[in-house]
Amino acid sequence: MRPQVKPANPNFSSGPCSKRPGYNVAALELDTLGRSHRSALGKAALQRCCDESAELLGLPEGYRVGVVPASDTGAVEMALWSLLGPRPVDVLHWESFGSGWHTDIVKQLKLESVRSMQADYGTLPPLAEVNFDHDVVFTWNGTTSGVRIPNGDWIPEQRQGLTICDATSAVFAMELPWEKLDVVTYSWQKVLGGEGAHGMLILSPRAVARLESYTPPWPMPKIFRMTKGGKLIEGIFRGETINTPSMLCVADYLDALNWVREIGGVAAAIERSQANLAVLENFVEQHDWIDFLAQIPEQRSNTSICLTLKADKDQTKQFIKLLEAEGVAYDIGAYRDAPDGIRIWGGATVETGDLEALLPWLEWAYAQVAQ
Repeated sequence: MRPQVKPANPNFSSGPCSKRPGYNVAALELDTLGRSHRSALGKAALQRCCDESAELLGLPEGYRVGVVPASDTGAVEMALWSLLGPRPVDVLHWESFGSGWHTDIVKQLKLESVRSMQADYGTLPPLAEVNFDHDVVFTWNGTTSGVRIPNGDWIPEQRQGLTICDATSAVFAMELPWEKLDVVTYSWQKVLGGEGAHGMLILSPRAVARLESYTPPWPMPKIFRMTKGGKLIEGIFRGETINTPSMLCVADYLDALNWVREIGGVAAAIERSQANLAVLENFVEQHDWIDFLAQIPEQRSNTSICLTLKADKDQTKQFIKLLEAEGVAYDIGAYRDAPDGIRIWGGATVETGDLEALLPWLEWAYAQVAQ
């Protein structure tokens, strides 16, 4: 039978992700609008983005946080273009974005000493085989595959190379071993449901030392330059952005950070996201027509939850269209490069009650397309 109760918020997109519960744009602090980002007011707001992010995440002493252009992609590219070259590189990739970083390293930077450690969608590469005398580039959570790295035990405390981690769908949703990560990137529009176009770049002291001791042989675009005269441009990590940011997006991000603080910090955000995953795990266990793309339970993402259906491509498309037409689930199709299926965002900004209300609709839609 057609269900009667719908999710109060049907936004389950994996990016841009759902706004936080109770979000109201009218409640944002908008005194920076129309002001220069170089003004004292503008720089103070941008520095708050850096300082409050570091505080909430509990970053180790000496780690720097900066707001950079072009979302998580821009942050990753800045790191790759600025840091890679002195050592061989191990690239771990098992989904679309990680494979994109491998392509950039091999075909754009044209580095020769690159080891591709690839796995199919649904699995991880052999982490035990990584060589940490090399620089290591990887995603923490495969946004397009729903496969995450379960912990940091595979990364040694002592290592010669840098660890460069794209964690855009993991930061604020998963425990990260910060002391073992030299570069971490994320964007506002993922776990915190912020706005797009701005990236966050986190650097360890080891990453800063590399920046100050190594000059890449290739031309460096202005928006990638983090050093001047062999020294780190510290202003980038104090709110003096490389290019002009949207102060409206800045206000939106500060609102999201405040919400995380109000609910109890990062631990509470992680707990909310794990509760969302548990709802779908229970549902999958009770139905034989739906399954996780991730093959090992410990590697299931609690944010970008990727599922496969016992259905062909056309049936899957119809399944997704039915849910959208009913206004119960928007933007849940699998990523274009991923196997056919659905992807439901389970980050902290999604209410568990909305996922619970969605489940009967999943059953109803599947019954329609499977007839």
